[in-house]
Amino acid sequence: MASLMPVPSGLFCAAKEDPVRRTERIRQPASGQLTWDEIQRFQNEGWKLTALEWEREASDSEQAASAGPDHENPPFGLRVAQDSPTLVEDRSENEALLTMMELIIQDGPYSSIADELNRRGYRTRQGMKWSPVSVFEMLPRLIDAGPRILSSENWRRRKQENLRSIRRPVV
Repeated sequence: MASLMPVPSGLFCAAKEDPVRRTERIRQPASGQLTWDEIQRFQNEGWKLTALEWEREASDSEQAASAGPDHENPPFGLRVAQDSPTLVEDRSENEALLTMMELIIQDGPYSSIADELNRRGYRTRQGMKWSPVSVFEMLPRLIDAGPRILSSENWRRRKQENLRSIRRPVV
Protein backbone atom coordinates (compact mmCIF):
# COMPACT_ATOMS: atom_id res chain seq x y z
CA MET A 1 0.00 0.00 0.00
CA ALA A 2 1.45 3.40 -1.00
CA SER A 3 0.98 6.50 1.11
CA LEU A 4 2.18 10.06 0.75
CA MET A 5 4.24 11.45 3.56
CA PRO A 6 5.72 14.94 3.75
CA VAL A 7 9.49 15.15 3.79
CA PRO A 8 11.75 18.18 4.29
CA SER A 9 11.98 20.90 1.62
CA GLY A 10 8.39 20.55 0.39
CA LEU A 11 8.88 17.20 -1.36
CA PHE A 12 6.42 14.37 -1.16
CA CYS A 13 7.56 10.82 -0.77
CA ALA A 14 5.45 7.90 -1.87
CA ALA A 15 6.36 5.21 0.60
CA LYS A 16 5.66 1.83 -0.91
CA GLU A 17 5.55 -0.89 1.67
CA ASP A 18 7.19 -4.15 0.72
CA PRO A 19 7.09 -7.15 3.09
CA VAL A 20 10.79 -7.78 2.50
CA ARG A 21 12.06 -4.20 2.43
CA ARG A 22 10.59 -0.74 2.46
CA THR A 23 11.17 1.40 -0.65
CA GLU A 24 10.67 5.15 -0.74
CA ARG A 25 10.50 7.28 -3.86
CA ILE A 26 10.67 11.03 -4.22
CA ARG A 27 9.61 13.03 -7.22
CA GLN A 28 11.13 16.46 -6.96
CA PRO A 29 9.79 19.28 -9.14
CA ALA A 30 12.63 21.31 -10.58
CA SER A 31 13.08 24.83 -9.28
CA GLY A 32 16.22 26.31 -10.76
CA GLN A 33 19.50 24.63 -11.54
CA LEU A 34 20.45 21.26 -10.13
CA THR A 35 23.74 21.38 -8.21
CA TRP A 36 26.22 18.66 -7.30
CA ASP A 37 25.73 19.57 -3.65
CA GLU A 38 22.04 18.63 -3.88
CA ILE A 39 22.85 15.32 -5.56
CA GLN A 40 25.50 14.53 -2.93
CA ARG A 41 23.17 15.47 -0.07
CA PHE A 42 20.55 12.98 -1.32
CA GLN A 43 23.20 10.29 -1.91
CA ASN A 44 24.56 10.80 1.62
CA GLU A 45 21.02 10.27 2.94
CA GLY A 46 20.90 6.90 1.14
CA TRP A 47 18.95 7.95 -1.97
CA LYS A 48 19.84 6.57 -5.40
CA LEU A 49 19.19 8.62 -8.55
CA THR A 50 16.97 6.48 -10.82
CA ALA A 51 15.70 8.93 -13.46
CA LEU A 52 16.21 12.42 -14.79
CA GLU A 53 13.81 14.13 -17.19
CA TRP A 54 14.56 17.19 -19.33
CA GLU A 55 12.17 19.63 -21.00
CA ARG A 56 12.52 22.79 -23.08
CA GLU A 57 10.44 25.09 -25.23
CA ALA A 58 10.70 24.13 -28.90
CA SER A 59 11.50 26.82 -31.44
CA ASP A 60 9.02 27.53 -34.27
CA SER A 61 11.18 25.67 -36.81
CA GLU A 62 11.44 22.60 -34.53
CA GLN A 63 7.69 22.62 -33.94
CA ALA A 64 7.02 22.78 -37.70
CA ALA A 65 9.45 19.92 -38.38
CA SER A 66 7.95 17.70 -35.69
CA ALA A 67 4.38 18.43 -36.77
CA GLY A 68 4.92 16.56 -40.04
CA PRO A 69 2.91 17.02 -43.21
CA ASP A 70 -0.68 18.30 -43.19
CA HIS A 71 -1.89 15.06 -44.80
CA GLU A 72 -1.46 11.34 -44.31
CA ASN A 73 0.04 9.08 -46.92
CA PRO A 74 -2.47 6.69 -48.47
CA PRO A 75 -2.28 3.07 -47.31
CA PHE A 76 0.27 0.83 -49.02
CA GLY A 77 -1.26 -0.53 -52.22
CA LEU A 78 -3.19 2.67 -52.92
CA ARG A 79 -2.28 6.10 -54.26
CA VAL A 80 -4.03 9.39 -54.89
CA ALA A 81 -5.33 9.59 -58.46
CA GLN A 82 -3.71 12.30 -60.58
CA ASP A 83 -6.99 13.60 -61.97
CA SER A 84 -9.05 13.56 -58.76
CA PRO A 85 -8.60 13.42 -54.98
CA THR A 86 -9.68 9.77 -54.81
CA LEU A 87 -7.61 6.70 -54.01
CA VAL A 88 -6.81 4.19 -56.73
CA GLU A 89 -4.87 0.95 -56.65
CA ASP A 90 -1.10 1.16 -57.11
CA ARG A 91 -0.31 -1.86 -59.27
CA SER A 92 3.28 -2.40 -58.08
CA GLU A 93 2.42 -2.02 -54.39
CA ASN A 94 -0.63 -4.27 -54.84
CA GLU A 95 1.56 -6.97 -56.37
CA ALA A 96 3.88 -6.70 -53.36
CA LEU A 97 0.87 -7.07 -51.03
CA LEU A 98 -0.33 -10.15 -52.94
CA THR A 99 3.13 -11.70 -52.78
CA MET A 100 3.39 -10.96 -49.06
CA MET A 101 0.00 -12.53 -48.47
CA GLU A 102 1.00 -15.68 -50.40
CA LEU A 103 4.26 -16.02 -48.48
CA ILE A 104 2.64 -15.40 -45.08
CA ILE A 105 0.01 -18.06 -45.82
CA GLN A 106 2.88 -20.48 -46.52
CA ASP A 107 4.10 -19.79 -42.94
CA GLY A 108 7.47 -18.43 -44.01
CA PRO A 109 9.55 -16.42 -41.53
CA TYR A 110 9.65 -12.66 -42.06
CA SER A 111 13.28 -12.84 -43.16
CA SER A 112 12.40 -15.28 -45.97
CA ILE A 113 9.43 -13.14 -47.01
CA ALA A 114 11.66 -10.04 -47.14
CA ASP A 115 14.32 -11.92 -49.14
CA GLU A 116 11.74 -13.15 -51.66
CA LEU A 117 10.19 -9.68 -52.07
CA ASN A 118 13.68 -8.26 -52.71
CA ARG A 119 14.55 -11.10 -55.11
CA ARG A 120 11.41 -10.30 -57.13
CA GLY A 121 12.39 -6.63 -57.28
CA TYR A 122 9.72 -5.19 -54.95
CA ARG A 123 10.68 -2.18 -52.85
CA THR A 124 9.09 -0.32 -49.95
CA ARG A 125 7.34 2.95 -50.62
CA GLN A 126 10.59 4.73 -49.67
CA GLY A 127 12.46 2.75 -52.35
CA MET A 128 14.31 0.62 -49.79
CA LYS A 129 14.76 -3.14 -49.77
CA TRP A 130 12.34 -5.11 -47.62
CA SER A 131 13.54 -6.23 -44.19
CA PRO A 132 11.90 -8.56 -41.66
CA VAL A 133 10.83 -5.46 -39.70
CA SER A 134 9.29 -3.72 -42.72
CA VAL A 135 7.36 -6.91 -43.56
CA PHE A 136 6.14 -7.13 -39.94
CA GLU A 137 5.05 -3.47 -40.08
CA MET A 138 2.84 -4.35 -43.08
CA LEU A 139 0.73 -6.84 -41.08
CA PRO A 140 -1.94 -4.26 -40.10
CA ARG A 141 -2.23 -3.24 -43.77
CA LEU A 142 -2.52 -6.88 -44.85
CA ILE A 143 -5.28 -7.42 -42.28
CA ASP A 144 -7.04 -4.33 -43.58
CA ALA A 145 -6.64 -5.23 -47.26
CA GLY A 146 -7.00 -8.99 -46.76
CA PRO A 147 -10.72 -9.32 -47.57
CA ARG A 148 -10.27 -7.31 -50.79
CA ILE A 149 -7.15 -9.26 -51.76
CA LEU A 150 -8.62 -12.69 -50.99
CA SER A 151 -11.81 -12.00 -52.97
CA SER A 152 -10.03 -10.59 -56.04
CA GLU A 153 -9.85 -12.38 -59.36
CA ASN A 154 -6.07 -11.88 -59.37
CA TRP A 155 -5.84 -13.86 -56.09
CA ARG A 156 -7.97 -16.69 -57.46
CA ARG A 157 -5.80 -16.89 -60.61
CA ARG A 158 -2.57 -16.95 -58.56
CA LYS A 159 -4.00 -19.59 -56.22
CA GLN A 160 -4.88 -21.82 -59.20
CA GLU A 161 -1.40 -21.38 -60.68
CA ASN A 162 0.13 -22.25 -57.32
CA LEU A 163 -1.99 -25.40 -57.01
CA ARG A 164 -0.96 -26.53 -60.51
CA SER A 165 2.71 -26.05 -59.69
CA ILE A 166 2.49 -28.35 -56.68
CA ARG A 167 3.31 -31.86 -57.79
CA ARG A 168 1.20 -34.60 -56.37
CA PRO A 169 3.16 -37.51 -54.83
CA VAL A 170 3.24 -40.73 -56.81
CA VAL A 171 1.66 -43.58 -54.85
